[in-house]
Amino acid sequence: MLCCLLVVACGGAGPEKAPAPPAAPPMRVFDRTLHATTFNGTRLTYRVTGDSGAPPVVFVHGTLADLNSWGGQENLFAQRYRVLVYSRRYHRPNPQVEDNQTYSPKLHSEDLAAMLLTLDLAPAQIIGSSYGAYTALQLVRDHPQLVRGLVLAEPPIFSLLTPSEEGDAARRRFFTYALDPARAAFVRGDSVAAVRLFFDGTTRRGAFDRLTPAGRTSLLAHAFELHREMLAERGDYLPPVTCAELGRITTPVLLVRGERSPRIFQLITDELARCLQNDTTVVIPGAGHPPHTGNPAYFNLVVLRYLASH
Repeated sequence: MLCCLLVVACGGAGPEKAPAPPAAPPMRVFDRTLHATTFNGTRLTYRVTGDSGAPPVVFVHGTLADLNSWGGQENLFAQRYRVLVYSRRYHRPNPQVEDNQTYSPKLHSEDLAAMLLTLDLAPAQIIGSSYGAYTALQLVRDHPQLVRGLVLAEPPIFSLLTPSEEGDAARRRFFTYALDPARAAFVRGDSVAAVRLFFDGTTRRGAFDRLTPAGRTSLLAHAFELHREMLAERGDYLPPVTCAELGRITTPVLLVRGERSPRIFQLITDELARCLQNDTTVVIPGAGHPPHTGNPAYFNLVVLRYLASH
């Protein structure tokens, strides 16, 4: 009996090894050619990857960002979906032009609506980060037929914070120590200080100075669009959205926030969940603002699972 149990020690042939699981197929790499076309009266740079018959997914970046912000998502999502990444109006490499338009979610959502219709990508899943999530939310309010579902990562909808004492105090602090000083810096012509103040306010104090020289240079290249944001009228740039308005949205929504994001984004996400009557909020561990860059592997897993069921 002992020899039967210890066949190797007794000289018998060991148990057969289970066959190794088949290796996962290598990820396809798609053509990364950029295109530039006029939509809604402005020239926008974009790229579409993935199979033409696959369901469409659109990524909408935030402030101090562009289409390259989705480098950790684009090719992975294109394995299953038809993926559109683009740079919003005023964001590089689009022309930096003074077009007498007001920087607002309304303007950017109309640009996106024109893209979806022109490129035949509607209805699409829209994944928005920060101001890109604000844009996505505006899109579904104005053009619900173009949107199949939403993933909203920390949109800066500060109006949702005014009803509560804690929320309104956080809102006023953010304006006092981030938005207002950044605006004042642009007014006096100091774009470096403006970018530093805004970036530190949306991440953590001292974050800009801890970046590599290349990282700081990359952020400063976005000074033109940030200038457009900061000098817009606050009511246009950050238009109020009420809880009642959000309650009328019937499109499926996944809310995402970073575990280490500033408290103000946590409060906004909680209010969004309450107003949308949504119990699908995911916290990305170890990530700050924006969460898709702080922990892309976890973000991708969560969002791909959500898309697969919606």
